[in-house]
Amino acid sequence: MKNSLVILFLCFTSLIFSQEINSEKLEREAREDVREGNKLYNQLKFTEAEVAYKKALSKNPNYQKAAYNLGNSIYNQNRYKEAVSQFELAEKIAPNKMSKAETFHNMGNSFMKEKQYDKAVAAYKNSMRNNSKDDETRYNLAMAQQLLKDQQNKDNKDNKDNK
Repeated sequence: MKNSLVILFLCFTSLIFSQEINSEKLEREAREDVREGNKLYNQLKFTEAEVAYKKALSKNPNYQKAAYNLGNSIYNQNRYKEAVSQFELAEKIAPNKMSKAETFHNMGNSFMKEKQYDKAVAAYKNSMRNNSKDDETRYNLAMAQQLLKDQQNKDNKDNKDNK
């Protein structure tokens, strides 16, 4: 009876240990895929970088850098709606305020490209809440607010003209 309990205990601990080793191996491979993606991204090969980042995320779905970089590579392919979705995922797994701020900033940039100024303003405000010292985000927020105001004035003028 004692022998069978010892054997069972050893099997259980070796199973847990082997899972930890496998998990570490996948994380290491995911980091390598991100490094490869970064090289491709820096060479302006955004489609290939996207594939590398997706490989990294398939090995470690909670790898925030891979999620964020994937959003950037999609953004640089002018697929702004997809980039927003990816940035939303990256923001949820962001480990700190600076990462959240960067993610919201880029989300705001995507909304600006889509001329969704109200959503851009909200994203930039979220970025500022996480990093109030970012002058580039402050500038983008002011620009988005001005464009939103212009858009609303134009819409009001169009409505008056239609009446």
